[in-house]
Amino acid sequence: MRARLQTHATTDRLRPVLVWRAPKPFLCISSAPFGGGLALRSWIVNAEVPKAYDRVDLADHAAELKAELELAGDGVMLLTAASVERHTAADDGGVSVTATVGLTLPTWAAAPDGDVDGAEWVPSTVNIVAHVPVRLALSALVGAVGTVTEAKTQALVEAGVPGSGTASDAVAITCPADGPVEAFAGVRSTWGARLARAVHEAVTLGCR
Repeated sequence: MRARLQTHATTDRLRPVLVWRAPKPFLCISSAPFGGGLALRSWIVNAEVPKAYDRVDLADHAAELKAELELAGDGVMLLTAASVERHTAADDGGVSVTATVGLTLPTWAAAPDGDVDGAEWVPSTVNIVAHVPVRLALSALVGAVGTVTEAKTQALVEAGVPGSGTASDAVAITCPADGPVEAFAGVRSTWGARLARAVHEAVTLGCR
C-alpha cells in the first residue's frame, strides 16, 4: 500500500497531505487522534496543519478531509506540523514505511513532571505509517507498535536527537485482514525485524 501526495484546503491555506487508499479494508492499529485503536480501515491520511492548529473537533475535520479527498469507508487521520512534502520512505522485505519527521520539541519518554506539558494535544511531530504485507495476529499488531517505537527511538538516538521522540508522535500499522496469520512482530521475528529496519531507515532519512 503506497502513499499518494495530494493537497487539502481544510486549514488556513492549501497544504500537502499523504493519502493511502486500499481496494478493500485492512486491519489497522493506530494511536492517531482520529480513527485510532484497532479496527478495519479503508484509508489513512497524514495531513500537514499549521503550528498554531487548535481544532478539537477532530471528527469534523476528518469528515472534511474525507469529503475533499473523495475517500470512502472508515479511515485514520494523522496530523502534523512537520513538512509533509519532505516525507521519507523505506522498504524491507515487503514491509513499507513512510515517515514525517519534525523534531522541534524532542523529549525523553521518562522525563520528570513539568518538563513537557502533556495535558493538551498538539499536531503529531513524528508520524509513522507502516504496512506489513501478511496478516498479523492481534497480539502481533500490538507488538508491532513496540517494534516501530524501538526502531524510531534507535534512529533518533543515533542521530544525536536529545530525546526518544516528541510528546505527540503517532503511528499507524496496517496489514491484510485475511490470510495465514503470523503470530509475532517483535524486533527479532521475521516480519518485526523487517519492520524495524524500514522504520529505522525512514526516520534516519527524516532526521537528516
